[in-house]
Amino acid sequence: MPHFRTYDDAELHYRVLGPADSPLPPLVCLAGGPGRDAAYLGDLGGLAAHRQLIVPDSRGTGDSPAADDPARYAFPQLAEDLEALRAHLGLERFALLAHDAGAAVAQAYATGRPQRLTRLVLVCPGSRLQGELPDDAREIFEARAHEEWWPDASVAVQRLADASGMDEVRELLLAAAPLAYGRWDAPQRAHAAAEGEQLGPVPRAGFWQGVDEQTRLAVLAGLREVTCPVLVVTGDRDAVSGMRAGALVAASFPDARVRPLHEVGHYPWVDEPDLFGPVVEEFLRAA
Repeated sequence: MPHFRTYDDAELHYRVLGPADSPLPPLVCLAGGPGRDAAYLGDLGGLAAHRQLIVPDSRGTGDSPAADDPARYAFPQLAEDLEALRAHLGLERFALLAHDAGAAVAQAYATGRPQRLTRLVLVCPGSRLQGELPDDAREIFEARAHEEWWPDASVAVQRLADASGMDEVRELLLAAAPLAYGRWDAPQRAHAAAEGEQLGPVPRAGFWQGVDEQTRLAVLAGLREVTCPVLVVTGDRDAVSGMRAGALVAASFPDARVRPLHEVGHYPWVDEPDLFGPVVEEFLRAA
């Protein structure tokens, strides 16, 4: 697996998917979680059929080693790792896609180096950076109470707050997993089962630690200077982030639009790959 050295000389790994001879520029893709193995992104609904996807393993996930200093897991520091990857790849400018919590890393990177980005795609982001936590994810979840998986998922969600030990957390997350998808069919079940083995508790815990209000406001202010086009993808069945968070994130940029997807949850490329892939590809190719 290819690797690169970052600012503190740590050796981090990344995967390359897709055709090496594609005439299209590569797309760098950041996983969320935080602290999830990037394998859950798969090929993002077939995006790797058109262009190379560069998918880094964040510190302490996948084949990248754990950090000696827990502060290295904070999202502004992960943005510095992204810059090291860019330099390693020799990309003067590049397109960036980030899912879920990875959107916070992408926003920190955009604030610090807006001139490096050609396009930015944020998929089902939360809005903690924006200082607001809309409650529509709960509304979406409650609206699906008629589905057969809902009672078990509802109990699991309530128990998660008091869970102790990663085995219990994984068990409860799997029980609650249907709320993250637009439906609960075989592809969604397989994706959820695999994702349950990909949790990195230490990177997850460190993602927001040490990020004070001054840092948050500085990142937010810097987004007003990001001139590249931004696409925010949301799903109307996303009971993890909801849809209002995406609108708040988009409003932070001068040139952003929201693309809501129907009957899609927190993983659009799993629920509707034939919809998600073309939406992203059309945006990336737009002049």
